[in-house]
Amino acid sequence: MMNAPDDIAISVKDLTVGYGDNVILQNVNFQVRRGEVFVILGESGSGKSTLLKAMIGLYPPLSGEVWFEGGNLVAAQGKERLALLRKFGVMYQSGALFGSITVLENVRLPLDEFTDLPDPLKELAALARLKLVGLGAAADKMPAELSGGMQKRAAIARAMALDPRILFLDEPSAGLDPITSAGIDLLITRLHHFGFTFVIVSHELPSIYSIADRVVMLGSGARGIIAEGKPAELRDGAADPWVRRFFNRQHDPGHSVEPG
Repeated sequence: MMNAPDDIAISVKDLTVGYGDNVILQNVNFQVRRGEVFVILGESGSGKSTLLKAMIGLYPPLSGEVWFEGGNLVAAQGKERLALLRKFGVMYQSGALFGSITVLENVRLPLDEFTDLPDPLKELAALARLKLVGLGAAADKMPAELSGGMQKRAAIARAMALDPRILFLDEPSAGLDPITSAGIDLLITRLHHFGFTFVIVSHELPSIYSIADRVVMLGSGARGIIAEGKPAELRDGAADPWVRRFFNRQHDPGHSVEPG
C-alpha cells in the first residue's frame, strides 16, 4: 500500500501498454488531483482510449502501476481489487445502455449487482441520479427513445450509481451537436462542484477549453505524453509547435494524421 498525498486521487506510474510486441504507450507518468477535471487528448491513434481502459483495469498493462488512493489496481486481486473498482464509475463512448430495459433499470443495475439495499431504496437512489443529470422525467423510457445527448446523461447517471468520487468519461461530447455538447459541458461543471474528480478522454477543443482544469496530450509517434498543463497555456505557449497548432486548430501540411 502507498500513502498517497491527500490531494492526489490517481497516480499513473511508468505505465506501458500494448498488445504483444506492439507497444502503444511506454513509461507514462502523471497524477490526477482530487476534485479536478483532467482531460486526456491527442490525435487519432495516440492511445487515448487505450490509456483510459488501462487505468480502469480493462486492459492489463505490460508494466507499471495505477494507484487509487493508496491501492495499486494493477496488482490488486480479490476483495482489494473490487474495493478499488468501487472508487470510480465509467461512462463509455457509446453510452453502453442495455436496450431491453428502461433507463431507470439501467441506472439501477450496479445497485442490483453490488448492494443488498431493499428494492424501494434502489429505485429511489437510481431516480435521484437521473434527476441529478436532468433525466428524472425519462426514467420509464427505453434507451432507444432517448436522443444521443440524453443517452450520454443516462450513462453518466449509471456511472454515479454506487457513489464513486471519480468518474471516467470516454468522449462524452462525441457525435453531439454543439448545443447538446454544451449541455454536457454544463452538466460536468455542475457535477464537478459536487466534488467529483473527472478523467475525460476528448478531442473536442471547445469542450476542453470550457471544462478542463488540466490536460495531458498524447502523441502517436512519441508513445506517451508530449504536453501537460492548462489548455490555454498549451495553446499559447507550448514548447512543441505541433501542440500549439493542435490547440489553435491550425493545419500542419507536414503532418499526415488529422487530430481526432
